[in-house]
Amino acid sequence: MAAEHFPRNTALRQFRSQLLEWFALYQRDLPWRRNRDPYRIWISEIMLQQTRVAAVIPYFEKFCARFPDVAALASAEEAEVLRMWSGLGYYSRARNLQAAAQQMVREHGGKFPKTEKEIRGLRGIGQYTTNAILSIAFGEQHAVLDGNVARVVARLGAIRGDPRGSTRWESLQRTASHLLAPESPGNWNQAMMELGATVCTPRAPKCLLCPVAKFCRARKLGIQGLIPEKRKKRATVEVTLAVAVMTDARGRCILLPPPKNGAGKAAADDIPTLVSNMWHFPTISAGNNPAGELRRYVEKNIAPVRGSPVRFTALEKLRHTVTYRAIRIFPFRVEFAKLPDIAGAKKILLQDFSTLPVSNLTRKVARAALSAAK
Repeated sequence: MAAEHFPRNTALRQFRSQLLEWFALYQRDLPWRRNRDPYRIWISEIMLQQTRVAAVIPYFEKFCARFPDVAALASAEEAEVLRMWSGLGYYSRARNLQAAAQQMVREHGGKFPKTEKEIRGLRGIGQYTTNAILSIAFGEQHAVLDGNVARVVARLGAIRGDPRGSTRWESLQRTASHLLAPESPGNWNQAMMELGATVCTPRAPKCLLCPVAKFCRARKLGIQGLIPEKRKKRATVEVTLAVAVMTDARGRCILLPPPKNGAGKAAADDIPTLVSNMWHFPTISAGNNPAGELRRYVEKNIAPVRGSPVRFTALEKLRHTVTYRAIRIFPFRVEFAKLPDIAGAKKILLQDFSTLPVSNLTRKVARAALSAAK
């Protein structure tokens, strides 16, 4: 819906008023909405990228308790930042957060910048996050456009097609800016996002509960369920991994240090990517014989260091998903009389695996090993 197609007079004022009144009455009580601290708003917006609100809340509270301000985040050890993030996925977000905090210390005296140019220049911050911070924290007139808002705007105007197309996304942004309530841009942006998240949902939108349903062209045409058009997904790639949980009689295990991606590496079974470049159990890409392949890997690369493993025990098979990859995991408990010494590796009690930053994949394997030990 182009901006000129939406009423500019009494109807637009009514539209804004009804949505803001609805938001005031029915907004969810979320921890990042309790003040206008730009630091907390920034953390929440980064965490909410590709992650459900319910999953973010406990991480947000723990993260902000551990790193309450820019200085605390900037000065922390990266491993500690990743450990506090562990379980949220997409770990580049955490690395970018700390890099941006360090940038604020260097360039802005540890203060959160207040201009669009300065915020947009921070590591890992795009236009959407910039607009969210400017409007919610500083009351600036900047309209946000994320998936939820784009869906609301597209249905209001009965706009077909993929909203992520460059020209269509630009048009949706212009319309979102036209709709923006200038006297309360922060609440308006949150109201639009809230409407998309709780009422104008991707499937089965709750039109009877919508405070602005009478303004929706898609509903009038009966096509709200067809908008926006579903994006074509990348074909799923099947990946098989074999994982060695190496333990000794004391219940200690070995975790290898964060690997580094090889230059230009883009294979679907790229191990560093699959373990999010974090601490992990010895992991290999496997074919039709995961047990045999893992045994040969251990005997060739690990066992020569200090004797042979005492026992290989298959653990519960697991499934995991990383972007377009569907991963089958064959974990094995590999018992040693004495754990080998591996450069850079750590020997810790298996139940203490979460004291190091680990990916969700590694977390699943550790839990399978602990469950089998009971």
